[in-house]
Amino acid sequence: IIGAASIVGAFLFSVPSIIAVVLNYVRRGDVRGTWLESHFSWQIRTFWFAMLWAVIGGILIVTIILIPVSFAIWAAVAIWVIYRVIRGWMNLRDGLPMSA
Repeated sequence: IIGAASIVGAFLFSVPSIIAVVLNYVRRGDVRGTWLESHFSWQIRTFWFAMLWAVIGGILIVTIILIPVSFAIWAAVAIWVIYRVIRGWMNLRDGLPMSA
């Protein structure tokens, strides 16, 4: 469980991840209308949804009673982020756009 929180934390709060999401916003116009636009959107959505659920887990951990729920949320987010990263890399390698 702590490993899941570490994965989510490293993904969301690491300098490379924050720089990547900023670059996605800045450079998104350059790829508008290409298959790469879907990858930029995929990465941005992954970051913000993971951030949302990590914050929800953080709020729940403060209640003490919901600590197990918080850890379950962080574990689910970690698995979801790993899935989205792998799927994104596979599609990028194959030159395929991301589906919604």
